[in-house]
Amino acid sequence: MKNVITITPSWLFTSKKDWTRGIARLEEMGLRVINKKFITRLPSPEGKAAQLHRAFLNSKAGIILAQRGGASSMKMLKHVNFDIIKKHPKVFAGFSDLSTLLNAIYERTGQVTLHAPMVINFSKASRFTATSFLNAINGFTRKNLFSGAPVNVYREGTATGTLKGGNLVTLTTLIGTPWEIPTDGAILFLEDVDEKLHEVDRYLSQWILAGKFKRLKGLILGDFRGIKSDDVYRMINGMMRVTFPVLHCPYIGHVKNKITLPVGAKVALDTRAKTLSLVGQ
Repeated sequence: MKNVITITPSWLFTSKKDWTRGIARLEEMGLRVINKKFITRLPSPEGKAAQLHRAFLNSKAGIILAQRGGASSMKMLKHVNFDIIKKHPKVFAGFSDLSTLLNAIYERTGQVTLHAPMVINFSKASRFTATSFLNAINGFTRKNLFSGAPVNVYREGTATGTLKGGNLVTLTTLIGTPWEIPTDGAILFLEDVDEKLHEVDRYLSQWILAGKFKRLKGLILGDFRGIKSDDVYRMINGMMRVTFPVLHCPYIGHVKNKITLPVGAKVALDTRAKTLSLVGQ
C-alpha cells in the first residue's frame, strides 16, 4: 500500500464533506492517507515551503498530493529548498495552480512530477481519472498516455521531446522570472478554465512573442472550458507559422475525465496513431 501525504500549497478546502469524500476515494483505490486532519488555516508562503520540505523529508510517505489548486503557489517558489527535494525524491502530484511547482521541481531537480488530480478532484473522480492516476503512480505500465481518450489533430506529424506544461495563465506568470519554463525541445501541453477568448489570446501572444514556441517539438491543447479548441489553435496559427505537430485532447484540464501526465518525462507524439507514449521507460 502506498502512503500519501497531502499539502496546501494553494487554496484550502471550503467543504469538509468534499475533503472526506476525496480521502475516502483515495483509500478505496488502495492508497493510505497519513494526514487526514481537515485544515482550516492557510500557511504563509514561507509556511507552505516548510510544509513541502517536511513532506519530502517524511520517510513514511511515497506520494505528495496537493489538496486543491486555486492561486498563490508561485509565492512560495523563492522559499523552496530544491536540494531537499532532490535528495529525498517522491511522487509529487497536482495541477492547475500547482503547474508552478510541477515544472520548477523538474527543472531544478530532474525529478519527474505528475500533472494529476488532487484530493478535491478525487471527491468526484471518474473511473477513467482514477485508472489513469493509478497507472502513473504504479510506474506507467500502460505507456500510451492517451489510451481511452479522444484526440483531435490540427497539424500532423511525429515528435519526441520532454513533456512540459500545465495551466496557461499560471505558467504565463512565470515568464520573465527565474522559474520560467525552458521550452526548447519540449512537447508542451496547455489547458485553462473559464478565461475569456481575448485573455487566452493575450497569454498565447506573450508566449509566442517571448519565443517560447520557436523551438517546440510538439503542442498538445487540453480543455479550455468556455472556449473551443479550434479557436485556440486559430489564435496560434494566426500569429506564427506552425511547423510542429499540434493536437487537442479534452481529457487534460479541469474536466471530469482527467489524464495524469508526467512532467519532465521523455515522450513520443504521433498524430497519425493519436498516441502520446513514454520513451525509454
